[in-house]
Amino acid sequence: MEKVYRTELTPVSFLRRSAYMFPNKTAIVHGDRRYTYQQFEERVNRLASRLYQSGFQKGERIAFLCPNIPPMLEGTFAVPLVGLVLVAINTRLSAGEVEYIVEHSNSKMVFVDSELEELLEGVEDIEVVRIEDTGDEGDPYEDYLAEGSPAAVESVLEDEEETISINYTSGTTGQPKGVMYSHRGAYLNALAQAIELQMNAETKYLWTLPMFHCNGWTFPWAVTAIAGTHVCLRKVEPGKIWELFESEGITHYCAAPTVQIPLANHEDAHELDHQVITAIGGAPPSPTLLAQFESLNISCIHLYGLTETYGPNTICEWHSEWSELPREEQAKLLARQGQGHVTAGLAKVVDDEMNNIPKDGETMGEIIMCGNTVMKGYFDDQEATKQAFEGGWFHSEDIAVWHPDGYVEVRDRDKDVIISGGENISSVEVEQTIAEHPAVMEAAVVSIPDEQWGERPKAFVTIKKGEEATEQEIIDFCKEHIARFKAPASVEFSEELPKTSTGKIQKFMLREKEWEGQERRVG
Repeated sequence: MEKVYRTELTPVSFLRRSAYMFPNKTAIVHGDRRYTYQQFEERVNRLASRLYQSGFQKGERIAFLCPNIPPMLEGTFAVPLVGLVLVAINTRLSAGEVEYIVEHSNSKMVFVDSELEELLEGVEDIEVVRIEDTGDEGDPYEDYLAEGSPAAVESVLEDEEETISINYTSGTTGQPKGVMYSHRGAYLNALAQAIELQMNAETKYLWTLPMFHCNGWTFPWAVTAIAGTHVCLRKVEPGKIWELFESEGITHYCAAPTVQIPLANHEDAHELDHQVITAIGGAPPSPTLLAQFESLNISCIHLYGLTETYGPNTICEWHSEWSELPREEQAKLLARQGQGHVTAGLAKVVDDEMNNIPKDGETMGEIIMCGNTVMKGYFDDQEATKQAFEGGWFHSEDIAVWHPDGYVEVRDRDKDVIISGGENISSVEVEQTIAEHPAVMEAAVVSIPDEQWGERPKAFVTIKKGEEATEQEIIDFCKEHIARFKAPASVEFSEELPKTSTGKIQKFMLREKEWEGQERRVG
């Protein structure tokens, strides 16, 4: 007998409710195209019913390879609606990496944007639907939808812990791993994002964050849950973003610091006449960047997490008493990662024996998490799953301190801590200090070999347009603001820093170059 008091949780249900409540409200904006919630639901139904007609078995994988356009949103709802599993592929990968993901996930079909077709050159014996992103008849994707029915599609979900999607890690060490999300976890994480970002039916959300990245941090479902408006964006361009802030009345967007920094320093940057809320994550934002945004009427909410935690897992919740502090002090408090969001468990920081470290803001340990918004495990990789879940917690491999107020603060990835003469140096602390220099746009700090100390920090720096700085000036600036031994031994200026497909600086590439010819990668 069915339980009257229970419905299996799935974020797919958010669309049906919003389309029922607000059928004529604008759900999606994409250039000149506008879709109402009723049209959004009908398009999702068409895609879902067409997939169902194809005879795919429940649990089989369907891949999408496209930018932040309506079909990607539609796929995020339609694929799981008929019991299939979404594999949203990173659009910035190489053809070889895309081939690996399609094969490893055993995807049965790929929807691909016409500009990205070349990335499928190694993929064979699989049905491919081309998306020309026109929204018009004759576009292969639109023709595919036309073969489906706009009528309501009943969910085939039996258990909320079924897999809704598989998201592949960026694979900086070895092959990428397939992170499995459940319907339940996605539902709860999406609600948490809507609550923590203060979203409501007036929300106009700009898609600067890739929808392929942790399913857009679950925001496709979150924005739909509160019947907000999705404003799509094929390509992240700071000038275009500033234009859309005004023309579409954007209220919310998310991005890593590597997207936020050029935005704050763009020639079109100006104080907005309405407040915009941005979620910033992917790397700790510098207090300098946070202070910059305040002057632009952009309110920053700092989130932290990993692909394995549906994207954001912690939030640096604001305390009213902080408002009395000087702006620089506020920014330093806000640059911390905080604690578990409303539907997540509280994070801990532990030593190598999994004992809690002191909450002194100095002792360093590893952040571990557990709870509703941690992945089910790695697809087809029991050994990696076992290792990640050792001791009944998910191991982030991020090194952090635990503050007296219970907030955690990331100091480094495990491999990015620099040990110089027996002293631990946080590369993040040095980077944030360098970022305070008025001429600096962005900085990355890695270890380099040193005969006397084993290793020392080296900084790679990009300079703001029209500004100047010398190596010695940067080093002296650091010595004035942090312990002298933490200051970089050298500084290299460059036009651009190497980045992952999700905007994180690829420190390993910088480190490899510096340690070439050495037997070990640590001093």
